[in-house]
Amino acid sequence: MYLTIPNLLTLLRILTVPVFAISVWYGQIVVACFLFAIAGLTDLLDGFIARCFDQFSELGAFLDPVADKLLMATAFVLMCMPSKHFRLTIPAWVSILAITRDVIIGLFALRASSDYDQSQFMPSILGKMTAGTELVVISLTLLANAVESSVLLDFFFPWSFYVVASLVIASGLHYFARASRVPKK
Repeated sequence: MYLTIPNLLTLLRILTVPVFAISVWYGQIVVACFLFAIAGLTDLLDGFIARCFDQFSELGAFLDPVADKLLMATAFVLMCMPSKHFRLTIPAWVSILAITRDVIIGLFALRASSDYDQSQFMPSILGKMTAGTELVVISLTLLANAVESSVLLDFFFPWSFYVVASLVIASGLHYFARASRVPKK
């Protein structure tokens, strides 16, 4: 197995997920914020390094979306559960929409992987905007709980959850519209 720097960063993100989950579960919100920021940074860096230094690999193409979905699903599940450690949680309906979209797209991609040219399934701008918005909203939700700032809560929430839900729905529909136009091999 050939490990590139982007692949190592992706593996680091995967290894961060259980530590992040444990931190959230036990109310170590500052630690969870730090770990989530590290995970987000490795996501930015692995793609940047792969593009700049031509370090694309099949392993990376498989692991990167797995790491992303694992981190986001873990964060959505833990951040929507009532907890004595959180004053602010992500609404369950937002988490359910985001996770359901990712599972359906993942299952579709798995099923279609033998029938379609994978190069046609590159992430769209809308998909990247959705992922970026999810990262920001989860980060700010964690931060709001860590700093106990009512100003941040009043300014940013709850409208940000509607933005995430809208983007999740739009990007899911966009994915299927694109997939229906992709020619079979």
